[in-house]
Amino acid sequence: MRRPLSLKLYASALGLLEPLARPLLERRVKAGKEDPARLDERLGRSTADRPEGSLVWLHGVSVGESVSLLPLVSALRASRPDLALLVTSGTRTSAELLAQRLPAGVIHQYAPLDAPGAVTRFLDRWEPDLGVLVESELWPNLILGAHERGVKLALLSARMTEGSARGWARAPAAAKLVLDAFDLILPQDSATQTRLKGLGARAGPLLNLKTVGEALPFDAAELARLRTAVGGRRVVLAANTHPGEDEIAIEGFRQAGLTDTLLVIAPRHPARGEAVAAMLGGFKVARRAANQAPTSQTTAYVADTLGEMGLLYSLADVVVMGGGFLPGIGGHNPLEPARLERAILTGPHTFNATALYADLFAEAAAIEAADSAAIARHLKGLNDYPHIGRRMGEAALAYAQRQGGALDQAMALLEPLLPA
Repeated sequence: MRRPLSLKLYASALGLLEPLARPLLERRVKAGKEDPARLDERLGRSTADRPEGSLVWLHGVSVGESVSLLPLVSALRASRPDLALLVTSGTRTSAELLAQRLPAGVIHQYAPLDAPGAVTRFLDRWEPDLGVLVESELWPNLILGAHERGVKLALLSARMTEGSARGWARAPAAAKLVLDAFDLILPQDSATQTRLKGLGARAGPLLNLKTVGEALPFDAAELARLRTAVGGRRVVLAANTHPGEDEIAIEGFRQAGLTDTLLVIAPRHPARGEAVAAMLGGFKVARRAANQAPTSQTTAYVADTLGEMGLLYSLADVVVMGGGFLPGIGGHNPLEPARLERAILTGPHTFNATALYADLFAEAAAIEAADSAAIARHLKGLNDYPHIGRRMGEAALAYAQRQGGALDQAMALLEPLLPA
């Protein structure tokens, strides 16, 4: 395979910089962005043993992408128990969540940096037969290195923004070579499909893995305990919030004047819990990560723990879904609260889930709120007319339940790529 000059220069530059990788990773450790005990995995080195036989490697960079892989992992385990499964991800939060939710026997590793040495060590170690990447993880050295070894490759729920497409279009030969390395590309929306085809990709039918899956798990006894502690009050959950969105949700709640309602905030990154609690002046605050149980006097509860969104969605009457109130984040998967029959509010910046939200809005299963004033208006309306919230939750659940066919489609299209 002849690589164009742009990709040769890319590989050479990363090769020259690779000796600096460990010091850079150690700086990220100090910022809390890397696991100090597992830095070697980012450099393609692992102490985990590779199981004998055929191996399928699945990759999702962060929490949303990694969670979308879980139904596929379960389906592969059920249909092909002979295959070893390796799941890689790129963030500490995703690694911690996968440690809780991956089935026993499925291996997790951090994805290697896209440097020649790290990629070579990773592929030498794991020798995958099939690689399944989700969304927008187009790392040229990793993809082309796997392809050159004969690894079958699939890109599922492919997502490409307009900006990314413009960037790749500046190096059309490189884009065509990277995309041609995939045996199967399934875009998650028509806009991505158009952009990929414009770059020369053989893009197949639409598929969004985030539309499939079961309701998030939760501890029923813990839910009962929290409901008792809440004391029969209604609960508004601001879920998966990012910096700048907490303030919007808090101000919206204040303006709504809901005196007999508990505000729960679950930041997207739990490490921000202390900072979020500091924003709640005038509230009587408890923090879950600090083992501060809510009481009947608590007016704001910061749920800064990992892997408990199923519990929190189940506790809530209304979910204010983060990720969509500021430009540049793109929104988060609304089907998680929908599968637990919850009314959903979100902001206008949801380009990562445009089609999902459009369907939910059309079916009166979710509401768009542009700012704090809109959040306040809708929260007050749903508080005054709780039957509307219940009907929204029922519509959201019905929509979520109709999406299950995507997993069967993915498995059927992956079947020819699986090792015999």
